[in-house]
Amino acid sequence: MNLNDILPDGGIDALAAQLGIPRDQAQRGAEALLPSVLGGMGNNAEQLDTRVNSLGGADLATNVLGNEPTAIDRGNQILGGIFGSKDGSREVANNAAQGSGLTPELLKQMLPILVMLVAGHLTGRSSGQQGGLGGILGSVLGSLGSAGAADTAPGGGLGGGLGGILGSVFGERR
Repeated sequence: MNLNDILPDGGIDALAAQLGIPRDQAQRGAEALLPSVLGGMGNNAEQLDTRVNSLGGADLATNVLGNEPTAIDRGNQILGGIFGSKDGSREVANNAAQGSGLTPELLKQMLPILVMLVAGHLTGRSSGQQGGLGGILGSVLGSLGSAGAADTAPGGGLGGGLGGILGSVFGERR
């Protein structure tokens, strides 16, 4: 499992372009935020499937990758379903800033775009599969867990064990 399994082709480049930052910063930000994003999506998969489909499904990623302005409000709506409030998203950004070297403000801007890429890409991959988005999330999280379950980071919470797993997948130890 690598970043390309979670994001569509060109996702990091689109993220960098949308935010006007270098590609390496976009990648570091995505790697720092993904443990919480995927964990939150996994915790709310049933409701999330309906919300993501009502907001555009696979077209969410297409919106970020395309030439039209990104509908950030759709990403924020998904984040509300994942983290419950803006405070939850702020906490995720603040936690991700500690390990990434990026500012919480940049990571807060990155979150709705990243969640649109992830939700859209995984929804596209799940079309026709039993369980929809929840099924593909279970598959992604399960393969991440089997890839590095013994290599978990301290700290707990959404970013703890899953962060260590993703860190080992991305070649970055936390």
